[in-house]
Amino acid sequence: MDSDDDHRVLDPAQDGAALKALTHPLRLTLLGLLRQHGPATASELAARTGESSASTSYHLRVLAKYAFVTEADHRDGRERRWKSVHDMTSWSNEAMHRSPGGSTILSVLRRRQVEHLQQSLDRHEADLESGRLGQEWQEPSGVSDSMPRLTPESLAELWEVLRAKTDELTARDAGDPRAEQVVLFTAGLPLAPDPVAGPDRAAAAAGPDEAAAPGPGAVSDASDAGDAI
Repeated sequence: MDSDDDHRVLDPAQDGAALKALTHPLRLTLLGLLRQHGPATASELAARTGESSASTSYHLRVLAKYAFVTEADHRDGRERRWKSVHDMTSWSNEAMHRSPGGSTILSVLRRRQVEHLQQSLDRHEADLESGRLGQEWQEPSGVSDSMPRLTPESLAELWEVLRAKTDELTARDAGDPRAEQVVLFTAGLPLAPDPVAGPDRAAAAAGPDEAAAPGPGAVSDASDAGDAI
């Protein structure tokens, strides 16, 4: 496992149990809430998720067992407060596929990210409708499903460019009071030619045209180390 203050990289060969622990939907939700909103108690997280405090407390202890969360400073001595240890967790996709059961874990984690996308879309629309978000966010927000034709090397390069540009813009906007938290989903999922359509039609279907909602597109489904959450 390689890690720094903000980013933990898991090795499926050594950290298989930790990766499996993340496949539970409530654990991912709790980890996401701690990363997004900062330290909280099991009771506070129970109120946010609609779960019992006994349930959130149990799953927080599991996350702590695998070093995803740890105890934070307490406001008083009555109840534990928890915080996320890292801002991001990632792994090598190649290593996941080599690891026993890794492909199944990877599939579950990606589907959890799709669920997060739906939840984020619902909240985004509600925030705009209620006025919690200003109308200046209406135009730049959106979801894209463009289908470029790329080599494996170009797709890897695209991930690196996106990561670097995201880091650059995040640093630039750090002190701007107009900045809001943005849920940025980006997916790069190569597709084999459709055997029914035939190679010529399949190539045409995967051409440069877009079928996308207005605005720029999209969990970070990949990083330089593979997938990430």
